[in-house]
Amino acid sequence: MTTDRGRDDGTPATEPDDPFPRSEDEFGDVVEQFRMPLMDHLHELRRRLIIAIVSTLVGMLACFGFVDQIWDFLVSPMNEALDATGRGTMAITEPLEGFMTLLKVAGVAGIGAASPIISWQFWKFVAPGLYPKEKRLVVPLVFSSTFLFLGGAVFCYLVIFQFAFPFFIEVNPEGVEAVLSMQAYLSVATRLLLAFGLSFQLPVVVFFLSRAGLIDHKDMTKFFKYAVVAMFVVSAMLTPPDIVSQLLMAGPLIVLYGVGIIISWITSTKERDEDEDE
Repeated sequence: MTTDRGRDDGTPATEPDDPFPRSEDEFGDVVEQFRMPLMDHLHELRRRLIIAIVSTLVGMLACFGFVDQIWDFLVSPMNEALDATGRGTMAITEPLEGFMTLLKVAGVAGIGAASPIISWQFWKFVAPGLYPKEKRLVVPLVFSSTFLFLGGAVFCYLVIFQFAFPFFIEVNPEGVEAVLSMQAYLSVATRLLLAFGLSFQLPVVVFFLSRAGLIDHKDMTKFFKYAVVAMFVVSAMLTPPDIVSQLLMAGPLIVLYGVGIIISWITSTKERDEDEDE
């Protein structure tokens, strides 16, 4: 590399050699030196998947030791509804139903217990391909998404289970008792918990769409009435076929939609023409 500042005869100083290649071919060669080969990507993915699967199995085994306590907590709202109405009981309809149901409970709980490790493995796999600015954005989004999901599940357990289950029992004709299957109850309970957890992700979805410039607060305000109809349709598909569950799910979604309008107003990158703003 030349470092001459100038010559006595007035000849301009020689510019330093460019430490980076200028041609596209040379630049491509440099990129290739730092690019991970496909097989290395596959090996890295396999390693992350193995760690995630092993952690899930360990979580399932650990949770199976407390499966009775987990099941009692999960079924407590329904047992309270049955005791309050005095019109039903929890039962099994097949010899292996009790064991298989408890095994599924341990599986679901194990996945939840291992979710931090699973999320960390996913992050370690995708993080090398992100810019520093994107990495700083991911962390608060992950925490927000986790908080909203847990908030939706807690709302479902404390509100939906407490109010909807007694309603389900009471609407039966007089003289009819409910004989509830363990497996059927677990299916309904996990479906409701998952549905509410996912539905509470609405602000996160709005944030991504706003940052991508696809929507802004004016779009969300304009289509509010259509969104309300869509929320009731989604609620009808995700909850049991009764108006109480649909209202209890659509209500929080409408509130979260309002929160999404504020988020979009703050974060949207969508550009509008002057004619559109008028």
